[in-house]
Formats: sequence, C-alpha cells, structure tokens
Amino acid sequence: MGGAPGRCRLALVAALLAAAALTCAAMMQKRRKTALMEGDILIGALFSVHHQPKQKSAFTLTCGEIREQYGIQRVEAAFLAIDQINADPHLLPNITLGVEIRDSCWYSSIALEQSIEFIRDALASPGNGVNSTERPDACKSATTSKHLVGVVGPGSSDVTIQVQNLLQLFGIPQVGYSATSRDLSDKSRFSYFMRVVPSDYYQAQVMVDIVRHYNWTYVSAVHTDGNYGQSGITAFRELAEKNSICIAKEDSVLSNAEDEAFDMVIKQLMEDHRANVVVCFCEGMTVRNLLLASQRNNVTSRFLFIGSDGWADRSDVVGGLEEAAVGGLSIKIQSWPVAEFDDHYFRLEPDNNTRNPWFREFWQMRFNCSLPGREEITSLPRCSGTESLRKGYKQDTKMAFVMKAIYTMAWGLHNMQQDLCRSLQGLCDSMLPINGSLYRDYLMNVTFSYMKETVTFDSRGDPPGRYDIMNYQRLKNGSFDYVRVGTWDNGTLLVHEDLVVFNSPDRLPPSSVCSMPCAYNEYKSLLETGDESQGCCWLCIPCGKDEYLKEETACERCPPGSWPNPSKTGCDAIPVDHIKWDDTEAIVALTLASLGFLATCFTMATFLKFNHTPVVKASTRELSYIIFVGMMVSYCATLPLLARPSHLSCAMSRILPGLSFAMIYAALVTKTNRIARILAGNKKIMMRKPRFMSATAQVIITCVLISIEVSIIATVLIMDPVDVKHIYPGPQEVKLVCKTTIRSIIAPMGWDFFLIVMCTVYAVKTRNLPENFNEAKFIGFSMYTTCVIWMAWIPIYFGSDHKIICMSMCTSLSAMVTLVLLFFPKLYIILFRPEKNDRSAFKTATTVRCHIGSSTKASLPRPSDPSPSAAIESMYVGSAMLGLGHPQLSLMQRIRSTLGMPFIPPIGILPRDPQPRSMLKRETSVWSDASGSVGTGGASTTNRDMMLRRAYGSQLDLTGVDGFGFREERSSQTTDDLLDPLIPRLRRRIARAVRENEIDVAEGREFFTITHTWMNSQVCHRQTKDV
Repeated sequence: MGGAPGRCRLALVAALLAAAALTCAAMMQKRRKTALMEGDILIGALFSVHHQPKQKSAFTLTCGEIREQYGIQRVEAAFLAIDQINADPHLLPNITLGVEIRDSCWYSSIALEQSIEFIRDALASPGNGVNSTERPDACKSATTSKHLVGVVGPGSSDVTIQVQNLLQLFGIPQVGYSATSRDLSDKSRFSYFMRVVPSDYYQAQVMVDIVRHYNWTYVSAVHTDGNYGQSGITAFRELAEKNSICIAKEDSVLSNAEDEAFDMVIKQLMEDHRANVVVCFCEGMTVRNLLLASQRNNVTSRFLFIGSDGWADRSDVVGGLEEAAVGGLSIKIQSWPVAEFDDHYFRLEPDNNTRNPWFREFWQMRFNCSLPGREEITSLPRCSGTESLRKGYKQDTKMAFVMKAIYTMAWGLHNMQQDLCRSLQGLCDSMLPINGSLYRDYLMNVTFSYMKETVTFDSRGDPPGRYDIMNYQRLKNGSFDYVRVGTWDNGTLLVHEDLVVFNSPDRLPPSSVCSMPCAYNEYKSLLETGDESQGCCWLCIPCGKDEYLKEETACERCPPGSWPNPSKTGCDAIPVDHIKWDDTEAIVALTLASLGFLATCFTMATFLKFNHTPVVKASTRELSYIIFVGMMVSYCATLPLLARPSHLSCAMSRILPGLSFAMIYAALVTKTNRIARILAGNKKIMMRKPRFMSATAQVIITCVLISIEVSIIATVLIMDPVDVKHIYPGPQEVKLVCKTTIRSIIAPMGWDFFLIVMCTVYAVKTRNLPENFNEAKFIGFSMYTTCVIWMAWIPIYFGSDHKIICMSMCTSLSAMVTLVLLFFPKLYIILFRPEKNDRSAFKTATTVRCHIGSSTKASLPRPSDPSPSAAIESMYVGSAMLGLGHPQLSLMQRIRSTLGMPFIPPIGILPRDPQPRSMLKRETSVWSDASGSVGTGGASTTNRDMMLRRAYGSQLDLTGVDGFGFREERSSQTTDDLLDPLIPRLRRRIARAVRENEIDVAEGREFFTITHTWMNSQVCHRQTKDV
C-alpha cells in the first residue's frame, strides 16, 4: 500500500491494534469462541450461531440462545465445503484452504468486533499460526500470521453493510450468502461485495406478482427496521405503484423489539378493515413476533401474511404458532438440498466434533440434557448417548448458498493462481501477499457449476433471481409443513392453484381491495385516502350515454358522428342520414310546391289568354309575368332543397330561393312605387308629368333590382364555396347537409327582405286609394302576410334543426301568398265575373287634374291691378291644361275653376258658369277640342290619347273610344274624396307661402275665402242630397 490511502489505512490499523491492546484486560472476562481450520490460505466466515441480544440488554453485547439452522448447520456446512475443496485435486492443487469462523449473533456491533479480528489477522506480521479457540480474541499474539483473503457472510443485510464498510477500507473481498438488500448492488458504495443470492429487488417483484395474481389491490405493509426491510419495502412500494397496488397501512419494527411494539403494529393494521393481506419484508424473527401479536389480539384468521425470504420455510419462525401461520405465503430463494450434508451432520456427536466449539452447547440445548465438562448444565439430566440429530431435523434452506459462497472464494483463488503462477503448483511469490483488488476482479468473473447449476455474477455482483413460493398448510395427517405451490424464474410467476390453501372456511383467497371493480360502463372516481391520493379507492360512476370507457378512471365522449358500442370499449360510426323523398315533411313540402306550381301555371296561362282585357291590363301585364316566373322558380327551389346534398344541389339551393324572391318582390316594388308616385302627384300641384311611368321603364327597373340580387348571390358563392358537411342535431343523429354560412343566407335574403320592406312601405302609402282601385290594396295584403311569414321564418330557421324544410316551406308559402292575394281576385273576375272585366269598373275618379305638355313657363306680363282677380290672373302655371295649347291658368284661377267659384278667366279659358256647383263635375270630362264643341276624333284626339298614355301608362285603357261621341270617360288617381283632405293642406301651404313672402297677403286672403265658400257649398250639397 502506498500514497495517501495507504497511510490512512496504516493509521487506522494502528488505532485498532492500540484499542485492542488497551482493552485486553477487560476482554479477558468475555470469551468469544472461534472455529479455525488451518490452511495455506484462510477464508473468514461470519455466522449467526446465536440469536441477537434483546433490545433492552443489547448494550451488554450478550448473545441470545444458540441456533441450529442459521448457526450450527451453517458452521458444519462451511467445514464440509472446505473438506470437499481440499479433497478435490482439480481445485487449488497443492494448496490447503482453511477457514476461520466467528459468531456475529445477527448483531452489528458484535459482527464489527469480529471483523476487526479478521482485519488484524490479515495484516499481522508473519509468525507461527496457533489454533486458539479458548483465548480472548483481543489478547491473541500480535505475531500470529494468517493469509486471510476474504470473508463469507454475515447473514443479515444490515450487518453485512456495516461489515463491508469496514472490510473495503482494507481491500478485503466479501461474499454474501444470505444478505439480499438491493443497496448492496451499488458498486459505487460497496465495491468489494458480491453475493450468491439474488437481490431483494427480485423479491419485491415476486411479492408484487403474487399480489397481482390474486387481484389484491389494497394491502398493508410491514418491514423490519433496518436496511434489509427498508430497501426491500422501498422496492416493493415502487413496483406496487407502477402496478396500481395501494398500501393501506405501513409500519416498521425491530426484530428484537418488545411485545408491546408488535401489538401496536397489529392494532394499526386492524384500523383498515378492507386491507386483509399484509406484505411483510421482514426477517424471520420479525414474522414470528407478528404471529405472536396476532395470536394475543385474537386476529389470527384476519390477516394473510406474505413473507420475504427472511421467513422462507424456516421452522423456527412458526414453531408453536402453527394455527396462526396456516395459509401464509412466503418466498424462498430457489435452492436444492445438499444431500451429502445430511450424512455428515447425522454422524456428528459431541465426542467426535471437536473443531466446532459451539457444538456441545448446541447438543445440550437441542436434547435438553447436560454434558460433562466446563459447560455442564447441572440443572439438566445427563445425556444418555442415544440422542440423534435425525429427530426433528430440517436442513437450512440457505445451506447450498453457504457452500456456494465458499466455493466462489476457492474458484477465485484457483483462477488467480493459474494466471499468476502459470505452471507452478501451490502458492508462488507472484501470488503473495494476496492483492485484494486483484482477487476481487477474479471473484467477479468466476463461473463454475455446483449441484447442476451454473454460478455466475453480473456487473453488480448479483446472480439471477429464482424463487420458490411456499404455503404453510395443515397436512392431511394433522401435521403442519411448508408446501411448494409455485415458482418465479426471472420474471415469470407460476402458481399451482390446486395446491394453495388459505386460512378461511372455504379455503378461498381473501379479499383485499379498497373498492370493488366497476362495471363495464362505469369509471373509477378516485378518492383521497390518507396523505396521498390512492389509486385503489374509488366510486363507480356510470359513463354518459354518449361516452365510452377510455380508461379506468375516465370516460370520454364519442366524437361527433359516432356512438359507444354495447361494451363501452369504443365508438362505432352512426349511419349518415339526410332528407329523403318519402319522408313525411318532404312529401308535405313537395305537395305544397307542386300545387303552387300548377296554380301559378294555370293563372299565367289564363292571363296570357285574356291578355288584352281590362283586368290584365290594369295589373301591369309585363310585371305580372315576371312575378309569375319568380313564383315558378320559388316552387322549383323545393327540389334541390330536398335532394340529397351534393355540390350541384347545394349550389341550386343557394341560388334559386334568393333569385325567385328577387323576381317577385322587385316587380312588386316597381309596381307599388309607380302607384305611390301617381298618388303623390295627385296630392300636390304637379308641374310636370311623372317620369319612368311606361311599361318598358318598369321592366328595366325590375331587371336592375334583380341583377343586384344576382350579383350578391355570385359574390357569396365565391366567398363561401359550395360544399357538403355533416351536422349532429341529436346524440345519435348524423345528417348530411349543405355547408352554408350565416353570410351565405343573410346576404341574398337581406336584399330580398329589403325589397319586401319597400313593398310594404309603399303598400302603406297607397292604402287610401279609391275603393275601386284594388291593385294597391291587394299588394298591401300580400306584403303584410309576407312580412308575417318572414318574421316567423327568421327565428325558426336559425333556431331549429329543420332548416331545409323551413326554407322550402317559406319559399312556397311566400309565392303562394302572392298568388292567392294578388292574382286570385283577378282570376276570379276573369273566369267567374266576366261582366266586371270592363273598363268602366276601373274608373275611379270624378275630377282630373292633368298637367301634360311643356314644362316651360309662359312669359306673360304680370298685371298691375292689385285686386284679387288681378293677383290670381298674374299667377301662371307652366303647362297648358291638358296640353291643348290654351293660355295658361294661374294658381288662383285653377282653384276657382276646380271649386266652381266665379272668376274672370283670361282669353281662351272656359266661360264661367253662374252657378258655383255647375263647375264641380263628378266625372272627368276631357273635350275633343278647346272650344268645347263636339270633335270628330281627329289629330287632336290622337295627340290627347298619346299624352294620356304617357302620363298614366297601361292603367288607362283608351281602346274602343267612340270618335263621334261628345266626350270620353277617363280614369285617374284624383277624386272628390281626395279633394276634401287636400284643401286643409293647401291652406297650410298658402299660409306658409304668405309668411315666407312667396305670395301676397291679398292672394292668401282670396284663397281662404274661396276654400271657405267651397267647404260651405259641400256641406249644403250633402244636406240637400240627404233630403
């Protein structure tokens, strides 16, 4: 050894030797036996020959009772293995292997004390070796030399860790035969340790597999307070969490704790009545004390214990507690009995076994008798000499591992000797002194066969894991024993169910779950238990009708268009539905559209047949035919609406409804606007003929309005292309519909709705037309009803899932309303009341104010006479009366003429009638010439008819006029009924004109006088008529 580490080790050795020398006198009173077999090379061995001290007396370092399986049998197994190795000519030829065995008492302090002796022997100066089994170890000669190359044991993981921490400081390899703590696999901490038993990590996996096998998801856990139990239960906890196994209660206790401590553990386990299985990562004595505590608390049948390899199949654990242990499961590291050991063991007697210093003590304890000598127990009877070890014998389950550990040491030395000494036999100079680091490397790479098994080690110094599953049972003969009911080999668990017996009346596995499994259509709602959220306690909550069980703790809603299958494991696609021709609502919509289409065709054909009759002419024929075509398109829109959604049908369903409404209501807007303008012209003194009153102009205006709708539809189709999509009106419904956006509906229908509103406005404005003029009234009725339909359509369409039927019914009803309210009355007159299909039925006016002709004003000089007559004569109207070329009338002159008041007309004006009422005519009289003589229908008549047509369009029927008659009856928009409300308006207008200095005060007074006289005459006329 050199460098700083070497100096540290020398200083530590010096300190240890000094401490041993100082305590030599005190140690004389405490004699610890040592078994020694001399050899060229020694192997140290630590066995728990005695039980560990009780907790209250542990400070005295006084060991407990002697042990047979863990103590005496293992000591004899070591002797047997050394004998076999020395007798084998192929293993360590010409080298005698020796062993020095010390008692660790399963206690760390004692084991460390014995380990110091091993270190002292390994580092002492050469001298004569002496077998000193009776002398205190601390007072041995410092000159004793032993080539101690390694240590086997001890059995406990806790003790092994502390011993390894000491041995690795001096480079002494250590091979474990029973220490299974997984911490020992960490080579960064325990670089000189290896073992022939698998790690506790595999044991934890075996326990988890057993618990899973029986569906125990809620268990309690107890472990021995120490590294063995802590590392094992930690591994179990980690694996249990990964496998959805919850730990209800967890506690730890020392193996040598008092009974009260074990009673507290049992009482804590009893707090949770649902956890009936207890996983015990415990040493054997811990398991025994737990069984005793359960017996004291009368709960032996309540818990099922699953023990680690600390329990295995040891008889000393269950001795006297057979009833409490029945049904328990334990794990035993897979090993085979050593047959040759039985023969060796059975031949042993106190007289022939002098190399085992503890054998006489064991013999007296085993047979409860005394042997003569220093260890004689005078209170016991003398041994008879007929005692036999065969009685009640059971071989230690780890016997083979003890021998494997010693053979591992031997094979490591053998391989090292072969490499260093080459052809030389025995120890050579190259091999001595033994290099601990080099020897460790040889041990890690050793491979040999033992009892038909290949012994090998991985990089952590661990062998593969193989275990037997043991079940403690009452046999048929009434005795109790362990029965092998399963195996675990590198991750594969095999359990023979027919061999397992549990401590229950029906011999069935107990239940150990926090909550019962949920049904196939329920998920687990986890509950909070303790400080952590446990995954084993839950409430079973049913999944929704449209949900499937995604995982144990959650349901998930099926995506749109699918529905959970009967087993709730997934979702199945829902058949896609769409409106079919044989559906009830489709039949109703088709029937309504068909009836409307046929009625429209019949009405249009009737109008074409009677195209030149007054009824047809009075309805503005050109616009009526546009309306007919729009209604037909509206009915035809039902077909693409009800057809299976496709790109073609969806495109037509977006084009036809809006286009049909535009054709209908654009024509109606044009017609009502024309009527409103005529009415407005009759309520004021018109200076010129209204414009765009001809049929051609009306058709052009209608086409412009329709083209706006076409532009809107084309724009929306570009912005929102036609497509189909699936909608989900109900949980189990999938419908194929056209992909329409709100914009694609609102934009075209918005323009149509604007036209409907304008029609309605004009219908309201023309509601006071003469009774005989029914066209405007019918349009008004139609618009009012249409508005009601559309007001109902908007919330129904956007608020329901029946959009297709709603749109179809709306288009058909809108067209039907227009057909019934606007055209059926005319159809009725044409077909059933032909006598009313006469132009006289459409003469609604008694007085006409026609202002036809040039709009230029005459430049007549204004008279200077300030009289009212002169003032009236000075106000001239720009157009000649009826366009006949007469001198122009002033405002007051026209009012006088209309009201029948006397005034002096200018030249060319009709003569004044001396009777005021004679000038008031109930009919419109348009004379053929200016002088009032009977005309012959010459050029003046033709010119007059042309001007009247230009003024009032097709509503004025001039056909069939008698050219030789005295006068011709004409129909217009102005009547006596309109004159009465007109006078108050005129009076207000004149008053405003006087205030604004537009006319003279005298003229205003004259006007009020004239109108007052008129109203008085009207009252007298009505009274006379009533009489």
